[in-house]
Amino acid sequence: MSAAPTLVRVVDGMTTGLISCAPEATLRTVAKLMAAHRVHAVYVFDYGLEDDETVELWGLVNDLDVAAGVRDDLDGLTARESAVTPLVVVQDDEPLEHAAALMTERGVSHLAVLDSVTGRPVGVISTLDIAAAAADMRF
Repeated sequence: MSAAPTLVRVVDGMTTGLISCAPEATLRTVAKLMAAHRVHAVYVFDYGLEDDETVELWGLVNDLDVAAGVRDDLDGLTARESAVTPLVVVQDDEPLEHAAALMTERGVSHLAVLDSVTGRPVGVISTLDIAAAAADMRF
């Protein structure tokens, strides 16, 4: 009798950590963040009014958004104008197959990963992360 396959979850394939910018950041600033941290996506947080301490996860700018900005104006376009919104999210405890399906259905290459307990962002999962899992035959 063979053992049941192990369910691979988003947390098993995601990239942890948050690289972020404000909605007003230019795409050149976003490109610099991507290059410095060697990432393909940057979270966009809306810090709201100065007297309001609430921070809202607003969107995600990916490398394709920056590439599109190169032909336009990297210094004139902002993260607010370029971010994928509404943000497509997945919980860290969901099956990796669900993340792959969401990417396919929504036509996006990156999903924001939220902690299933706190609801806070904890990382990003990309099509490259899905490919790595598929190469390792974790599906």
